[in-house]
This record gives sequence, structure tokens and C-alpha cells, in this order.
Amino acid sequence: MSFRKTIFWMHLIAGVIAGIVILIMCVTGVALTYEKSMIAWSERDARRIETPEPGTEQMPVEALLKIAGETESDANPSGLIFYSKPDSAVAISYGRSGAVYANPYTGEVRASEATTMRSFMRTMVSWHRWIALSGDSRSLGKAITGACNFAFLFLAVSGIYLWWPRKWTMNALKAILLFNASLKGKARDWNWHNVIGIWSALILAVLTATALPISYGWAGDLIYTLTGTEQPAGGSRRGQAGPPVEVPTPPAGANQLSQSALLAAVQSEFPDWKEITLRIPGGRGNRGGGPTAASFSIKEKTSWPRTGTTTVSLDPFTGSILSQSGFGDQDAARQVRGWTRFLHTGEALGFVGQTLAGLASLGGAFLVWTGLALSWRRFFGKKA
Repeated sequence: MSFRKTIFWMHLIAGVIAGIVILIMCVTGVALTYEKSMIAWSERDARRIETPEPGTEQMPVEALLKIAGETESDANPSGLIFYSKPDSAVAISYGRSGAVYANPYTGEVRASEATTMRSFMRTMVSWHRWIALSGDSRSLGKAITGACNFAFLFLAVSGIYLWWPRKWTMNALKAILLFNASLKGKARDWNWHNVIGIWSALILAVLTATALPISYGWAGDLIYTLTGTEQPAGGSRRGQAGPPVEVPTPPAGANQLSQSALLAAVQSEFPDWKEITLRIPGGRGNRGGGPTAASFSIKEKTSWPRTGTTTVSLDPFTGSILSQSGFGDQDAARQVRGWTRFLHTGEALGFVGQTLAGLASLGGAFLVWTGLALSWRRFFGKKA
């Protein structure tokens, strides 16, 4: 058997075995293309406020923190998110429990009445990552989607080889680059499979390859090996928080600054800020029992990559920065992990990247359909 036939049969078998799960991941991937934007649009009634009159002062951060602690009786707030747009409410985040929105000028708290979109997206994520399995079965679902994603990567790469014309003629190029509306049946499926495959294969290869570190620990470890970066001890490379920042001993009688003053210090240090998240620690004090550094996460309008953020810890007595870490301060492995995470969703390249990822996912769904149809005809179709 020739090398090309070997690749063809491996391509066919992988597609038949993993096809249904790949179809599920592609369809849900299309639905998740603009996930954050769609949720923000559906919750615009709660997220937007009337633009205040010039000179109107916002409420103290302490008052907003009090509101955050009193709003949800069964969940602790994890952070306050401030937006630079004057018509934006402050988001009070409760982690996985969701968020509510407070008017920073009046203190009015509003929860979005449009919960259908957020619920729909959670369902799509569940199908996309775990084929809707839950509880103890979720690990099984993750193993299945991870293996099928690996198969999808092979299908994309091998497809480029199989779809590449053996002879560079005008008719051969038209057959793989252009749709032929006059075709029907097997010829139509073959034409669609080739055309959609050749136009979407590279993007699908990126989407599937960048999903490997999400599915497999060894893929994340491989990034450290390839970049020559020493792996941190324990599980900190998975994105867990590092050790707390120690606050220098303040002078006798010194008082801590207000949260509003600390927020103002961050805004002054990052004048081009777009979003500032005040992180609310789960416990009080550091390991030594002393005061805790104030932690903020900042996203700037000119951040690159677009999803990059800067984390700073401030001295609660002086407002000076004790530590600062941005994308450029991370080691090579963490930078690659950051890119892979958001290249998978397309967010790393903004609206254009998300659109290309969504279109490629849609193309992947058609590839599964036409591929299974061609396989069915090969094995069970009537012979001429």
C-alpha cells in the first residue's frame, strides 16, 4: 500500500470513529464564537447606566464593597470590576456564581433579567468540553473530547496532504478551491469536502493544536520543554496564585489608605486603563498575620496581546507598588500558554480572530457531514 493510501485510510478511520464528537465540538464552537460579546449584549440592561453629569463623584469603594457583601447571601464576592466608560456599571463578581451590577454613583444594584443567553452558553461549554457529562463522569467526557480533538488535529493536517493536487492544473485547482453548484450526490460531497477542507484546514489545525494544553497536562509540560523554561514546583504552572506579597512593616501609628485612594493610585499609574479589577481575598491578612497587599488586575486599551493583563500589588499604607507582573514579565512558557488559550477561542486576534475561528468551526461541521456521507457511500452505497 502506498504512503498516500495509508494516510487516506488513517484519515477515513479517524474521521468515522471521532466524527460525531467532532461534530458536537464544531457546532458548539460556532455557538461560542462571540460568547462574551453575546452575554454582554444580552445583559446590557443591567450593565449600562445613564451617563452622569460632569463632575459627579462616584461612591467610595468601601461602600461598593459593603453592597457586594450584602447582595448575595449565599456567595462571597471575588472582585469588583471597574470600566473606563462613564455609562458602565461596576460589576460585582461572585466567581462561578455569576455577577450583578452596581451603579457607582447611586449604589443601585441590578441583576440582569436576561438569563437565557448565559444559561445557553453554559450548556454549550458543557457540551464542548465534556459532551454534557457532569459530576464524576466529567473526567470521562474530557478524556473523550481530548482524544477526539487530537484526532481532529490529525484530520486537519492529513487533509492538507490529501487535498493537495497531484498535478497543478487549472481544473485541479478549481476542484479544491471553488464550489461547483452543478454537482450532486457523491461528487457534490467530494467537492464540498475538498473546498471547505483546503480553506479551513490551517485554522482548524491551530484551533485543535492550541486545545491540547487545555486537555492534557503533558501538552502543557511540553511547552516548558520546548521553550527551555524550568517548570515551577507543584501545580503553579496551571495558573494557581503564587505566594502572597509581604507588606513592609509600616511606621508606628500609620493608617491604611482607603480602597478609593488605592484605586485612584492604580488609575494614575495606568492612565490608559480599560478595566480594573479589585480582587477581594478569601481570607484576611498574609501568612504572618499582618496586613494584606491590595491586589488589582488591569487591562489597558493598548494591551498586547489583546487579552493581556497586568497584576499589581499595592502597599495598603503608602499606595506604592510592591509587585507588578504583566504579559512581558512572564517566562516564555507562560506567554505561550497565554497565546494558546486565546488563540483557541480566537480572542487573541479580536473580532477578526473570533470570526475566523467561528467560520472554521462551521466548516469543520460540514467536513464531518460530507466525510461521513462519503464513507457511507464507500462502504454501503450501491455500485454502478
